[in-house]
Amino acid sequence: MKLATILSHLGACTDARVWAKTQPDLETAWRECKRSDWMLWLLAWTTLSQDDSRLRLMACDFAEAVLIYVPAGEDRPRRAIECARRFAAGDATREELAAARDAAGAAARAAAWDAAGAARAAARDAAWTAWAAWAAAWDAAWAAAWDAAWDAAWTAWNATRATRAAAWAAQSDIIRCYFPECPEIKPELLHKAV
Repeated sequence: MKLATILSHLGACTDARVWAKTQPDLETAWRECKRSDWMLWLLAWTTLSQDDSRLRLMACDFAEAVLIYVPAGEDRPRRAIECARRFAAGDATREELAAARDAAGAAARAAAWDAAGAARAAARDAAWTAWAAWAAAWDAAWAAAWDAAWDAAWTAWNATRATRAAAWAAQSDIIRCYFPECPEIKPELLHKAV
């Protein structure tokens, strides 16, 4: 059965099915895929989805990659990752893991509130600045400002897309470190897909 057909029967997104049609087989697709979200989705349909230790360690690697965004001095996320690694090795209890998770969640919520406050302040300042600029240059610069704003918006959108693609590609490499061989789709699911 062709890869795109299997993915269609399993409910894969349209983009994944279209991309899969460009791949000769599942092994090649696994090796070449740059979309970690697709790879993780596929892992859920495989026999490897039960490998809790490898999945947990892989998630730790994902989380460590974004520790650079955690404010200096905030150790709760790092400690949660360390606890998850110990748990995967059998050296931490579920209670320790839950406590570390809760602490990291509290840190994330605090950071989100801080970021939201900063974003609100920046948006307010930007709005006032934009209003002043608009009022001062309405007749002469309106068209140029509009074009510049759209150019900036599209540049930001493309930068976001490029950043997301780079993150997916890096995560795909991490996934392949833990699951170098193409995972086998659960046989009972293949029978349902036929």
